[in-house]
Amino acid sequence: MLKRIAHLRGCLLLAICCLLGLGAGGTLVHANDGASSYNYSYWGDTVAAPRAYEATSLYNGAKLGAGQLKNPADLFVTADQQLYVLDSGNNRILVLDRQFKLLRVIDSFQRDGKQESFLNPQGLFVTDRQELIVADTGNKRIVHLDQDGRLVKVIDSPKSELLAEGFKFEPVRVVADKAQRIYAMAAGVYDGFMEFSASGDFTSFIGANRVNFDPTDYLWKMLSTRQQRSQMVMFTPTEFTNLDINDEGFLYATNGQASDNVKKLNAQGSDILRREGYFPPEGDIRFTSLDGPTRLVDIDVADSEIFAILDATRGRIFTYNGDGHFMYVFGGIGNQLGEFNTPVAIERLGDDYLVLDQALGEITVFQSTEYGRTLNEAVRSYYKGEEEKAYELFQQTINMNANLEFAYSGIGKALLRQGEYGDAMRYFKQSMDQKGYSKAFLLYRKQVLREHFTAIMTGVAVLAVALVLLRRYLKHKGGKKNVPMEA
Repeated sequence: MLKRIAHLRGCLLLAICCLLGLGAGGTLVHANDGASSYNYSYWGDTVAAPRAYEATSLYNGAKLGAGQLKNPADLFVTADQQLYVLDSGNNRILVLDRQFKLLRVIDSFQRDGKQESFLNPQGLFVTDRQELIVADTGNKRIVHLDQDGRLVKVIDSPKSELLAEGFKFEPVRVVADKAQRIYAMAAGVYDGFMEFSASGDFTSFIGANRVNFDPTDYLWKMLSTRQQRSQMVMFTPTEFTNLDINDEGFLYATNGQASDNVKKLNAQGSDILRREGYFPPEGDIRFTSLDGPTRLVDIDVADSEIFAILDATRGRIFTYNGDGHFMYVFGGIGNQLGEFNTPVAIERLGDDYLVLDQALGEITVFQSTEYGRTLNEAVRSYYKGEEEKAYELFQQTINMNANLEFAYSGIGKALLRQGEYGDAMRYFKQSMDQKGYSKAFLLYRKQVLREHFTAIMTGVAVLAVALVLLRRYLKHKGGKKNVPMEA
């Protein structure tokens, strides 16, 4: 209710400012009007923000020296900053160095003495040992090659009691952990990601989406005939749309649900993503009926639990910290540098972002501005426990963008770790961080009591003695009044 009131208040303010010909003072913007950089306040207002990233260069197949890219579907950047581009329409993988120079092309491999190729592959992953794992979608298999391109194993259609009869295996995305387990997202699978052992055996599903339904619809289904039920929408879990894995082995996933669009899955498949931001990490929180809600198609996990999600509907990249606070946004749909036609994949190359456009066969490079670099380093410093550095960087960030409310919370947390509880309370209050404020208040109260314990106890003792003396005095005085007078 409060968010709706705040939204109406913001709309009314904008209308008044427009009538007066003043705008909104340069602080209130509308994301749906094509604003390229903004933040959401605690109250849900869309407020202006400096650019955190700017598009600096564009690479197509000709510029890479590999010929035209045809419906490329995925990107991957290795720890030593080599770039793998999955050129799906040409059934090949391009390997590039940090300067986007073509190193080699992988389009086939030897299997049992025969040359085999890929067919419309849709996903790829490179392990720490430079081994390549490909979701060979058209051939209904996963192909695992070593760093020299030699075949390690092929995972064909798995057999298991967990799979329905007639199951068709069409993997579209793959990742692997340090134990060499492979996790695959397969088309038409609603039970979660498919987990395969290091030997390639299917073991289980992990992280199935919950089914969300209206209780009224459920009641109608219970009361309806079989024919009527057959015409109703099935209560079926949504498919995941993409996944990534961090160094600790946690899976980050995107799906098509209206809520919990992003998940962080542990080994048991439980969602442990922290959602301490003003709004869940799901992209735009407000949209029109013309363009519809956010449709997430990729997620990239960087260091310090920073993650970015790609919205195909409006071509925007939203970045969040590990607590789920919205850091910045960039990109869009259009024909200018930094805008896309059909964005399908994002990756981090150092501190740069790479975005792959499937329809245009292009890779756009985004580099951080001073504001973006400062905010990134502030979040990293806090994550590493470098309180003083985080405090200074968040202060610099606020100087560049006073609208970034969660930065005040970041300063509060840094001060909290330094034991400056009173100052932390002020910053938590400014960022509307009730949880942080409560914690700081409790610690501040303990600190005050501890620092003034001697004075407080001395005061209590003096007061107690004074009360005893006063009581004796009053009793003695009262006794004198009661003595009878002599005749």
